[in-house]
Amino acid sequence: MSALILVAEDDENQAELVRRYLEQDHHRVLVVHDGRQALDVVRAHGPALVVLDLMLPGLGGLDVCRALRAESDVLVLMLTARSTEDDLLHGLGIGADDYLTKPFSPRELVARVRTLLRRVPAAKPEPVLQVGPIVVDQLRHEVRVRGEAVECTPGEFGLLEVLASGVDRVFSREQLLRRMHGLSSFLTARTIDTHVKNLRRKIETDPRAPAHLVTVYGIGYKLTAGRADAP
Repeated sequence: MSALILVAEDDENQAELVRRYLEQDHHRVLVVHDGRQALDVVRAHGPALVVLDLMLPGLGGLDVCRALRAESDVLVLMLTARSTEDDLLHGLGIGADDYLTKPFSPRELVARVRTLLRRVPAAKPEPVLQVGPIVVDQLRHEVRVRGEAVECTPGEFGLLEVLASGVDRVFSREQLLRRMHGLSSFLTARTIDTHVKNLRRKIETDPRAPAHLVTVYGIGYKLTAGRADAP
C-alpha cells in the first residue's frame, strides 16, 4: 500500500535513512526538521501518516501530535529516545497510534508503517450528507440545494461528497486528490480548482462571494453551513 508519509525528524542523517527505506517500500516521503514545519506540511499536503520525533525543535513532538489530533485523523508513529513508561504512555494518550524507541531498525519502522496503514478501516459512508442547505445523497447520487435538484458531473459530485463528509474541515488539494483517486487517473490540483469554480455556480447564491464552498488561502477548501439560509 503506497502512501504519502511525512517524516518529522531533526537529525538529518536519521531522517534521510528513514526516507530511503520508506521510498524503497514505494511510499512518497516528505521530510521536515522542526515541529512547526511539520504542522504546515500536514495542513498543506495531507499525508496519510506522520513519523514524528518526540524531541523536535521549535515545537515538540507531543505538542505537534496534540495539534494534529485537534484537526486531523492522520496516523502518527512517534519516535523517541526516551524509554520510560510515562513518556510512552503520554505520547499514546494524546493520540499517537504507535511508537518506536531509538535506536531502532529501519526495517522495523517500515514494518510498523505497513501495519498502521493496513489497520485503518474504510469508513462506512452516511447515505445522506447535509451541510446547511446542501444535501448530498450518496445512494441516489443526487445533489439538492434548498430543495432543488442540481446536476453535477461525476467529478463535481465526488468533490462535494468528500467535502460534505467533513463539515468545516479544511481539505488540502492533496487530500482531495487522494480521496477522489478512484474517479479518474487524470485528476490534478487544477482539476480540483475547476470543479470548485463550477460547483460554486451551482450551489452558491453569489458564486463571487461563496458562503458554503470556501477557500482557505494557502491550504485548500472547506464546505460550511454558512448563514442560516437552509429551507
